[in-house]
Amino acid sequence: MPFHLRDILAYLDTTLEIGRFKDYAPNGLQVEGAPEIETVITGVSASADLIARAIEADADLIVVHHGLVWGSGLTQIAGPLARRLKLLLGNDVSLAAYHLPLDKHPRLGNNVGLGDALALGAERGAFGDVRGTALGVSGAWATPLSRDEAIGRIAGGVLGGKAPRFVFPYGPPVVRKVGLCSGAASDMLEAAAAAGCDLFLTGELAERAGDLARELQITLVAAGHYATEVFGPMRIADELRLKFPGLNAQFVPSPSPL
Repeated sequence: MPFHLRDILAYLDTTLEIGRFKDYAPNGLQVEGAPEIETVITGVSASADLIARAIEADADLIVVHHGLVWGSGLTQIAGPLARRLKLLLGNDVSLAAYHLPLDKHPRLGNNVGLGDALALGAERGAFGDVRGTALGVSGAWATPLSRDEAIGRIAGGVLGGKAPRFVFPYGPPVVRKVGLCSGAASDMLEAAAAAGCDLFLTGELAERAGDLARELQITLVAAGHYATEVFGPMRIADELRLKFPGLNAQFVPSPSPL
């Protein structure tokens, strides 16, 4: 039995509390397709690759972290944007996007998922400010790890055993408290240091971040923007299957090394 698009979106909008956030992009529905939904594909970014894979899977709705509309909205529909919209509209597929709400959510979010992947303890704090929201998550392991062990935990939990692409090992040799924020959050480094973190994990770095880590004497690890933001879309697929029995909801990877 198909479900109605408005019911699925109402559940996601309410659960992710999109009204709480002053975001860089509109959250919720961005492109409207067919009203009846049988298959939902979730992913990190609304790339042509993900859209094509979703169409191959007969998707009626795509839910992503990074949508097509940012800032003040669409100013010119041309080039890659036009081609992506043509794929969506030509196949009657809806697109919804949830940015900061999907980073922040305490159960479905990227950051809680990242913390769980590192097996951080259940007692976690919040730090940093992103447009009025404390987006960062801090936590600790039951037993402190050496810096090398902590970096190995990141490699195993987030990168499938591969070493992180960038490590600035300026923090203490024993890691007692970890701060993290998925995506491009290296500007939260000072907030992580102020929160007492020995190591800060994010996805993508600004050029200035390495020097700042050295000055703050904190270890900075960049595991990749994409790799740190698969957790929310995965959990959204699981959540939709649970809340809408019979709905086909699946996460589809479209990896990026960045």
